[in-house]
Amino acid sequence: MNIVQATREYESWLGQYVQLVPSQLRMKHDSMRQSAFSFLRATCYRWEQILPEICSQLATAPLVLAVGDLHVENFGTWRDVEGRLVWGINDFDEAAPQPYANDLVRLVTSALLAAKEEFLAVNQTAVADSVLEGYRDGLQAAGKPFLLGDKNKRLSQMAQGEKREPAVFWQKIDSLQTLRRIPKPALRAVLCLLPETQLKLKFARRICGLGSLGRQRFVALSEWRGGRLAREAKATAPSASVWAGHANPGMSLQYQRILDQAVRSPDPFVRVEGNWLVRRLSPDCARIQLSDLPVKRDERRLLYCMGWETANIHLGSSKAKSGVVADLRKRRPGWLLKASREMLQAVLEDWKQWRRATAR
Repeated sequence: MNIVQATREYESWLGQYVQLVPSQLRMKHDSMRQSAFSFLRATCYRWEQILPEICSQLATAPLVLAVGDLHVENFGTWRDVEGRLVWGINDFDEAAPQPYANDLVRLVTSALLAAKEEFLAVNQTAVADSVLEGYRDGLQAAGKPFLLGDKNKRLSQMAQGEKREPAVFWQKIDSLQTLRRIPKPALRAVLCLLPETQLKLKFARRICGLGSLGRQRFVALSEWRGGRLAREAKATAPSASVWAGHANPGMSLQYQRILDQAVRSPDPFVRVEGNWLVRRLSPDCARIQLSDLPVKRDERRLLYCMGWETANIHLGSSKAKSGVVADLRKRRPGWLLKASREMLQAVLEDWKQWRRATAR
C-alpha cells in the first residue's frame, strides 16, 4: 500500500468516528506537499503502518503507554493547579501501548527533518545523543516535571517568546471564523471547564495542527471577572495504531489515561468529556512551534529536555521501567540514530511520492 492509498483508507476509517471537514482535509493534503517536516506531522497513520517493517528490531522493546505522535513541535506550556508555568508534551491524540523506542525514533526523526529544513542547527549525531541522554537521565531520576521560572532557566528563556504575548494571542483568537452555535455535545463538554455556568458565550471555528486537521474543532469565548477566557473542544477518535492493526480494535481513547499516569504537573483544564477533548486556551497554554523559539537558544539542551519529558510520560507505565532500562543497556551504540535515519529515508520517499501523486 502506498502513501496515497494509505491516506485514503485511513481517512475513510477515521470518518467512522468523527465528522470530517472536507475543506480542512484539502488544506491538510496541501500542507503535506509543502515540506517533509509538515508531511511527517500530518501522517502519523503512515508512520504506524511502516515503522514495524522498517525498524523490525524495535518490535521486541518493552511496551509502554506511548505518545504515538511525538515530534519536536508537540511541546508547549500550561498552568498547573498552583498557577505555575509548566513545559512538556502538548498532545496525546495518538496515545497507545507501543514499544518505548517508537516515541524516541519519531522524536529524533522529526528533529532530523527540522534540521534538514534549517529550523534546527544541530548535527544528526548530537540530536540522537541529546534525546537519548535526556531519556536515560529521566528514567534514572524517576522523572520530574519541568516547572519554568526560577527553575529550568535556559528552558524558560526558550519557551517564553514574543509570540506568546497576550496581545498577539488574542489577536489570533479574534481572527477566527465566528459561529452562531456549536454541536450540543461539544457545548456540554465546554461547559464542564467554565468557572461559572451562566456565562454569555461566543463561538468560533478553529483550524490548528496538522495531525488532527480535518476534525471538528471549536472555541467558546467569554469574559469573566475583568478578563477574557477561551475554551476549545476537539473531536476525538481512536489512535491510528488501531487502524494500522497494532492495537486492540476495541481500544478506547487513551488520552485521559496517559495524562493521569505520567510524571507530570498537569493542566487542570484539560479533560476528555465524551467524544470531545476540552482544554483552556491562553497565551500560557499553547503549543510551541520552532518558529516561536528565540534566535539565540541552546538546542542541545532543548532536545535533552524533550528526551527527559518522554521518559516522564513512559514512567506512567511503572511496571515497564525495569524492562526499558535493561533493554537500553543491551542496545548497541548508535541504535537510535540508525533507526531514525532509516525512518527519515522512508518519510522522504513517501513525501516525494505524495508530491508526485498530488501535483497540479
